[in-house]
Amino acid sequence: MSKDSLSGKLAVILHADIADSTMLVQQDERLAHERIQDAFRRFSETIKKYQGQVRELRGDALLADFERPSDAVTAALAFQAEHTSYIEQLIDEIRPVVRIGIAMGEVIIADNTVTGSGVILAQRVEQLSEPGGICITAAIHEGLPKRLPFDQVDMGERQVKGFDEPVRVYRVMLKSGQALPQPEPTGHSESSQLKRNSIIALVTVALVVVVGSILWLQPWAPEEEPASIERMAFPLPDRPSIAVLPFVNMSNDKEQEYFVDGMTEDLITDLSNLPGLFVIARNSVFTYKGISVKIRQVAEELGVRYVLEGSVRRVGDQIRINAQLIDATTGGHLWAKRYDGLLDDVFELQDEVTQSIVTALAVSLVEESGNQDRNETDNLEAYDAFLRGWAHYQLDTRDDFAKAVPYYEKAIALDPNYGRAHAALAAVYWDSWDSEWVRSLGISFQEATEKAQYHLQEAMNNPTPLAHRVSSKILTWQNRWDEAIAAAENAIALDAGNPSGYEAMARVLSKVGKHAEALDFIEKAIRLDPQSDYLYRMGVIQYHLQRYEEAGATMLRATRRNPDDDFNFLLLAATYGHLGREQEARSAIETFNELRANAGRGAYTLAHINEWTYKEEAEKEQLREGLRKAGLPEGSPVVAITPGGTSPKKVEGAITIDATRAKTLFDRAVPFVDVRDDADWNAGHIPDAVHLELFNVFSEARLSKIVGKNEEVVFHCAGPSCGRSAGACVSAVSWGFTRVYYFRDGFPAWKAAGYPSKMP
Repeated sequence: MSKDSLSGKLAVILHADIADSTMLVQQDERLAHERIQDAFRRFSETIKKYQGQVRELRGDALLADFERPSDAVTAALAFQAEHTSYIEQLIDEIRPVVRIGIAMGEVIIADNTVTGSGVILAQRVEQLSEPGGICITAAIHEGLPKRLPFDQVDMGERQVKGFDEPVRVYRVMLKSGQALPQPEPTGHSESSQLKRNSIIALVTVALVVVVGSILWLQPWAPEEEPASIERMAFPLPDRPSIAVLPFVNMSNDKEQEYFVDGMTEDLITDLSNLPGLFVIARNSVFTYKGISVKIRQVAEELGVRYVLEGSVRRVGDQIRINAQLIDATTGGHLWAKRYDGLLDDVFELQDEVTQSIVTALAVSLVEESGNQDRNETDNLEAYDAFLRGWAHYQLDTRDDFAKAVPYYEKAIALDPNYGRAHAALAAVYWDSWDSEWVRSLGISFQEATEKAQYHLQEAMNNPTPLAHRVSSKILTWQNRWDEAIAAAENAIALDAGNPSGYEAMARVLSKVGKHAEALDFIEKAIRLDPQSDYLYRMGVIQYHLQRYEEAGATMLRATRRNPDDDFNFLLLAATYGHLGREQEARSAIETFNELRANAGRGAYTLAHINEWTYKEEAEKEQLREGLRKAGLPEGSPVVAITPGGTSPKKVEGAITIDATRAKTLFDRAVPFVDVRDDADWNAGHIPDAVHLELFNVFSEARLSKIVGKNEEVVFHCAGPSCGRSAGACVSAVSWGFTRVYYFRDGFPAWKAAGYPSKMP
C-alpha cells in the first residue's frame, strides 16, 4: 500500500515553522521569502534521507511524517545543525530560524495531505520550542532507542490548546561530542517492511502505555540518572531528606504563578514541621525555578536523597496538582499521583500531597505539628490576597515591597484576625525602614516603624513563626536582648524546619557577643537553605571570632552571590583590613561607596559604626579597626538611633529646649535645622526651617553656610523616638558650634502646640 493511500493510521508527525517570520518579512519581503523557501528545501532533502515524507509546505511552515521516532528526531537534529552553520555565515539580519515539534498520534493521510489530532499536537509542541530548538512528546521520547546519542530535557507537563489532558514535553539535543546516526539505506523489501511494521506495533504499545497512564491519573515518570553520594555538597542527614522543587504553573494564565509558588511554599512548610523529616528551605529550591535541571544535580547541590517535583493547574475554582517523588540516589520514582479539587479544597489537597510523601518515606505524621502559618485563616480570598503579596515580598526589592502592601491590607480587610498577614505587613514596614526603602511606600521613616510595631502587635494575637522572627529583629534593634532571644526561640519552637528562625537566633546571639553559639545556629540555617543569603551573617560571626581568613572567603562568596548588597563589600573590606590586604580592602571600599551612590545614599564613615546595634562596644571597635585599615574615613560623630526607643534627654555641649522655648527662638529668627528624611519634611515642617537630611547632606560645610559657629541654631526631627536631632547636635558641637539648641520633642510637639506649620 502506498503512503498516499494511508488513512486512519498512527504516525510520527514533524511540524516546523519560522520563528518571528513577520519581522523578517517586514525587513525585506523578497529576501525573507527566498531564504525561508531555501531553508525548507534543504530541510525537505534531509527529511527524505531519513525515510520521511514532506506532506505540506505552506509559507513559513512545513509538515512531514515518519514511520520511526528515531528517524524524525535525527532528521530534525541534522537539519538544525546544518542550518545553524548556514545562517551564521549570512552578513545581514534576514536569518530564518526554525522551530520544530514532533508528536505521535492518529492521522488521516490522503492525496498527500495529512490531517488529524497528531498534526495538531505536533503544531502545539512546536510552539513550545525555542527558536532553533526541537521539542517532542512523551510518546516520541518513549519510542527512541536508549543507544541514540540524544540528550532529552524534561520540560514537564504542558497544557496545550485543543487537548483536555496536559502533555508532557521534552527538549531534545545531540549529546556533546557525539555524531548523528547516518540514514539507513532506502528500500521496501519484505524484511524491512516487516521490521517497520514491528516498530510501529511497538510504538503503538508505547503510546497506549502513555495514554493509559494519563487515564489512570498517573503522569509519565522516566527513570533518572542516580545522584552520587560522594559528590554531595553536604553529608546526607540521618533522617529522610527532601527538596521540593518549585511546582510548574500549568495554568493558561501566567498571573497564577503567585498561587503555584504559594502552594509550593506551603507544602515545604508543612513538611518541614514533621520532626522525622529534613526539608530544604524555600530560598534554595526556588533558585531552580524556571530552569531545566537534573534531579541528580539538585540532590548533589543540596545534599538530599529525595526530590519532589510537580505542577499545578488552576482554572477558575478548579485545581489540579500533579506530583512525583524521586529517590535521587537510585533514580527511581517512589510514586506519581494527580490530585483534583476545588479552590475551597486547596488546604485538603495540600494535606493529601503531604500525607502521600509521609507514607512513601515512612515518616511519622505528627498531627499537632505543621500548618501554623497556613491554616490560620478560613477565608480563601484572604489567603489568595496574602499569596499575591508574599510573591512580591519574596523578591526583596524596593518596588516589590511597595506592591506587596495593598495585597496584605486586602487580606487583613477580609480577615482582621489573619495573623500571618499582619506579621508579613510588619516585616515589610520594618525591612523597608532597615533598607531605607520607605520612600517607595510613600511614608516617613517614623511612620514605617510605627506601622511595623502596630501590625506586629496585631500579629501576636495569633502568633506565627514569622511574627516571632520580626519581633526578634525589632527587639534586637531596641537593645532588648533577652526578649529578642526569647522571640527567636519561639520562632524555632513553632517551625523547627525553617532556617529563618535559626538565622534570627544567630543574629541576636552575635549582637550580645555569643559568637560561638551564633555560629552553630547560622550553620544550621545554611544547611537547611544552602543557596540562601545567610553568608553575610556567617561572615559577621567569623569576623568577630577573629577567623579572618574564613570570614574573607565567606564574604567573597557573598559578594559574588549578591553583588548589589553594599554591606557585603563593607564587611569584606574590614576583613581584608585585618588581614593586611590593603589593595583589596580599598577596592572593596570603592565598590561599597559606588553602590551607595547609585542607591542615592550619602557617604559612609567610621562614625556611622556607632549606629550599629551591639551590646558591647568592643564589637563596634573591632569593625572600626578593620575599616580604618581599609581606608574608610573617620567622619563626624553621630549618635545611634534606636527605633521604638527614645533619643537622649541631653546632649553634652547643647541646651535641651521644649516647644515653648523653641517658639521664642523662632520669633527671634534663630535658624531652625530639620534633619528628618525627605518624606517627613514633605509631609509638613516649621516655616523657614532649613532641611539638611542627616545621613545624606548634613555636613560641617553645609551647616556653616547657614549659621556661624558662634551663632544660635536649633536642631529638631520627629520627636523623642527620633535620634537624628541628637546626632546633629553631637556633630555640630564637635565642629566647634558653641550655641546649639536641642529641640528633642521636635515637629510633633511644635504642631501639637498649634504653632505655625507649613503643610502640603
